[in-house]
Amino acid sequence: MPDMPAVHETGLPFLTELLTFLVTAIVVVPVSRMLRISPIIGFLGVGVLVGPSALGIARDAERIEALAELGVVFLMFTIGLDLSLERLWKARRYVFGMGALQLFGCATVIGGLAFMWGNSWGASVLLGLSMGLSSTAMVMQLLIERGQLSSRAGRTSFAILLFQDLAVVPILFLAGLLSARGGVSDFSGFALAMGKAALAVASILVLGRLLVRPLFRRVAALRSPELFMALTLLAILGTAVATFHAGLSMALGAFLAGMLLAESEFRHQIDANIQPFKGLLLGLFFISVGMRIDLSMIVDDWGRIGAAVVGLYAVKAAVITALALAWRHTLPQALQVGFNLGQGGEFAFVVIAAALAGAVIAPETAQFMLVVTGLSIAVTPFAGLLGEWITRKAAEGGSPDPAGAAPGELADLEDHVVIAGFGRVGRTVAGLLADRKVPYVALDSNPESVSALHRTGLPVFLGDARRPEVLEAVRASQASALVITLDDPRSVQETLAAAHQHWPRLRIFVRARDTEHARELMAGGACQAVPEMIESSLQLAAEVLLDRGIPADAVTPLVEQVRGQVYDDIRPKDSRPA
Repeated sequence: MPDMPAVHETGLPFLTELLTFLVTAIVVVPVSRMLRISPIIGFLGVGVLVGPSALGIARDAERIEALAELGVVFLMFTIGLDLSLERLWKARRYVFGMGALQLFGCATVIGGLAFMWGNSWGASVLLGLSMGLSSTAMVMQLLIERGQLSSRAGRTSFAILLFQDLAVVPILFLAGLLSARGGVSDFSGFALAMGKAALAVASILVLGRLLVRPLFRRVAALRSPELFMALTLLAILGTAVATFHAGLSMALGAFLAGMLLAESEFRHQIDANIQPFKGLLLGLFFISVGMRIDLSMIVDDWGRIGAAVVGLYAVKAAVITALALAWRHTLPQALQVGFNLGQGGEFAFVVIAAALAGAVIAPETAQFMLVVTGLSIAVTPFAGLLGEWITRKAAEGGSPDPAGAAPGELADLEDHVVIAGFGRVGRTVAGLLADRKVPYVALDSNPESVSALHRTGLPVFLGDARRPEVLEAVRASQASALVITLDDPRSVQETLAAAHQHWPRLRIFVRARDTEHARELMAGGACQAVPEMIESSLQLAAEVLLDRGIPADAVTPLVEQVRGQVYDDIRPKDSRPA
């Protein structure tokens, strides 16, 4: 009887790896939630377990790298969906200023240490630059899981990561110039590569505005979910491939595609469509990182490897924290940014591999640094917990007052939401805003509660929202909306009056007790007042009808019809639709 062909000869080269991954996802995600830990830790652990240095179920990490990279591509696309070119331009001081200083500062220190350990100057430069990069996939996913992406530390971390993605191309070109087969004088090639990359980015932005949005409108008009999904995938992967052929990262192309669609009416539907792809493929990416960790090498040389991982975190966290302080972050915010970005990055694998192929770095040095990079990424969730503990210690010492905040702590806030009152309703609103990555800042009058919340990194400050100067301290004049969730009706009325008098164009949403109270608030300047008694009544009635067996597609229109009648009655007569 002839031997059965190996799995990789059947036309399904990734079958073993994909089956392993699907089983892993089914097990890891529920267990992680039960243990209240990040699923990332579970995926990394499984990667180590099934990798070539342990059970050997999936022996070749490089075979699934291309598929795993799609997880980072989809992650960057969803991040781009929550930005716009205008918002990115406003952050240019952080992207090109702080981002550049972070990379070159870390590269200088790490490269100097590498040179002191006997590496050549070319190897030291590339080691410094490659280890100065951080893990976009790991950091962004952790920020999203912890609801910190819209915080100041989260926005700064993202700006630095974005510059690092832009810097990968010149770093790879430098690796080619320094290689044994290259020449250090080939600067015309460098200029040509950078010009090609810039042309690719400009073409994507221009053609995207001219073609992508109109194309989405035409496809949406056909009301075909399959065609809409196909166009979404085409937009993501098409721009990713375009930037890849221009010498840039695929993740950057996907990010640009997301920004193009960020201001369109389809962004929320697109985001919902790709969430399952992003989550699964990111899990595969973290498994591939775990597979790169060589357990035998760690066991044989655990002292040097452990010292290198700790040293990498210490150097990068120190440099980044100092820069964040120079950019007028508070100490807790600066420490948070430093610990966010202390690990090595996935692009370090690419740079070190290119340097090894060009004989710039010795094979034993390259293998050592690859293990250090993979291990530093793997311990990031635990380092983040340590960073949060240190941040809380640094933040202890009283309730934060927005008027007394460090210069610049709130100065860069624009197009954010101000929440007046951070009780149960305010926290629910804040949670939903954070989930959609909408920046917010909250005011509350309870000192103990504010101190505890602020130490966790949430943008909550002690203050009386009835006072215009307190509202201005949280940049109400630059806010997109004010949400008043206070319990006391008199405080609600006074806060509304103060805000509407000083900023008549500010959109104000107010929590009301009932329809009569809501009617008064609408007359006083609120653009919307939500009577909680009516909303709870509608929700209760809907649950009763559903329990009686009435279909949801019949209950929902009925509830919406009654809700519409209530809100039409609340609105002032001159603002009701004709």
